[in-house]
Amino acid sequence: MSNLYVLYEHAAGFALFSVKEFEEVSMFLPQVESSVTDIAKFNSIVKLAGFSPFKTAIAALENINAISEGIVPQDLLHFLDDFFAKLKKKKCTLGIADAKLGAAITESVGVQCSHFGVVPEILRGIRFHFAKLVKGFTDKSAGVAQLGLGHSYSRAKVKFNVHRSDNMIIQSIALLDQLDKDVNTFSMRIREWYSYHFPELVKIVPDNYMFAKAAKFIKDRKDLTQDKHEELEQIVMDSAKAQAIIDAGKMSMGMDISIVDLINIELFAERVVKLSEYRKKLSTYLHNKMNMVAPNLQSLIGDQVGARLISHAGSLTNLAKYPASTVQILGAEKALFRALKTRSNTPKYGLIYHSSFIGRAGLKNKGRISRFLANKCSIASRIDCFLEQPTSVFGETLKQQVEDRLKFYESGDVPRKNIEVMKEAIEAAGQEANTTTNNNVPQSEKKKKKRQSNGTSNGNGSILVAEENETPEADEEPKKKKKKKNKNKLAVEA
Repeated sequence: MSNLYVLYEHAAGFALFSVKEFEEVSMFLPQVESSVTDIAKFNSIVKLAGFSPFKTAIAALENINAISEGIVPQDLLHFLDDFFAKLKKKKCTLGIADAKLGAAITESVGVQCSHFGVVPEILRGIRFHFAKLVKGFTDKSAGVAQLGLGHSYSRAKVKFNVHRSDNMIIQSIALLDQLDKDVNTFSMRIREWYSYHFPELVKIVPDNYMFAKAAKFIKDRKDLTQDKHEELEQIVMDSAKAQAIIDAGKMSMGMDISIVDLINIELFAERVVKLSEYRKKLSTYLHNKMNMVAPNLQSLIGDQVGARLISHAGSLTNLAKYPASTVQILGAEKALFRALKTRSNTPKYGLIYHSSFIGRAGLKNKGRISRFLANKCSIASRIDCFLEQPTSVFGETLKQQVEDRLKFYESGDVPRKNIEVMKEAIEAAGQEANTTTNNNVPQSEKKKKKRQSNGTSNGNGSILVAEENETPEADEEPKKKKKKKNKNKLAVEA
């Protein structure tokens, strides 16, 4: 008859509980489930057999991290070895919550582990009554230990590379879309407002940003003279337009406006100009962020389309998990479900429609190129997500494949096979990684490596080339060694 011991991992340490009449208890599982919450009944069956507390909070975090990965930590290994060494003659079964950890304990300690049957219910009761089963423990102290370890464990799990955070991309593209709407709305308002005073300016300067800058500079059209031609030319970037604005200001049909109204228009125009300039800075920031987080996706379909795909998926990891068919219609969910409901044709593309490749394709080939592009986007996102050192080599290669496929649809030129292209991309990425690692190595380490290579040289030509590129200090050492060898040879001959 085997004895059952249950291992419970608490924030304060490891605890082993012995279960009396294990086989009889397992036969009445429904009764056990109903009596778990009763401390009197539960305490008659389950008793504390051993407890190993954590010495520090750092040790607790290390042990819990190892257990979460299914690895037996050293503290738990010593605790189980010492405990089961006293019970050599008896057959024992260890109840465990995680099957992966149970397999590791069986392999390292040699004790049979079980995670099914009555074990989950007993663990539930231990978790519920732990503070009462261990002497010197209270609900408050157990809660403080759990809270502290929970916070440190969460911080350790949440830690990531700051430079590869896709959350910043999600927020940036959302803000960029909102800024586009706001700038367009404000520009329409400034055009309507200033057109009461100078209606001809709208036709001469159709661009919203230039119109706001021109309205801020001109103010009252009656003050617009030939002396302001150069400054106006810098704003509109055209000498003919600047002259046309000056001529139109002399013969304008607009109404006169008060100074107070002009001040408000000027302030609003200045706000629109600043928003437009900030939008350009944000676009540059998004470009740099995409270059660090998802360089292959960026080089394949651009900054904004790639950022919208990441934003719609929720993260780069989620996008990498999606199949190509999901990436193809990402952003067209309403149209998809409407088509499924009405049994009509499903959409061919979603957010990737804004890519230049689909716009360049013919009407018959839009569906085919969108399917091919979604396939390459899925590959690029997976490379960006799981590649340790970011590189844009694969994205450029995938982009060239899409270009070749477009040519194939237009002219019939057969593109290269995917396996050949990917082999070349892998080789190019490897060479790029080697060059970056060589550039990051300090000069002192390079000299040491060269000296070591010269010390173990066997007269090959490649090593001679390396010797020529060395500094004079590095060249002197091998020469001295050769002289010593010659002296030793002479001594032996004598």
